[in-house]
Amino acid sequence: MAELKQLISTIVEGMQEKKAKKIAIVDMSKLEAPCQYFVICEGDSSTHVMTIATTTKDFVREHAGEKPFSSDGYENCQWIAMDYGHVIVHVFQPEFREFYDIEHLWADANITMIPDLD
Repeated sequence: MAELKQLISTIVEGMQEKKAKKIAIVDMSKLEAPCQYFVICEGDSSTHVMTIATTTKDFVREHAGEKPFSSDGYENCQWIAMDYGHVIVHVFQPEFREFYDIEHLWADANITMIPDLD
């Protein structure tokens, strides 16, 4: 469990490197869910979303030695998802995050909001 918490912390740090906004950690570990955690954030534009996702992936590989099993969404950069097994990372443009509202699909989950750095 400590390794998982460290992975999540590293993901958040990677997101913050490129000023990701509205970071949320969704703890679904006590639910019947496809994974234990979502880490969700948003960027201002497709370029910002791509930069956050790429930097986060590189940061996690460098600092935690983990690579995503798969990733999707780089084609249009509206919503990029990266699968780390027990943790799925979602990087959205604001309007797509609002539309899909995935953190609230899991209403019974514990959601922790991380304050923006600026």
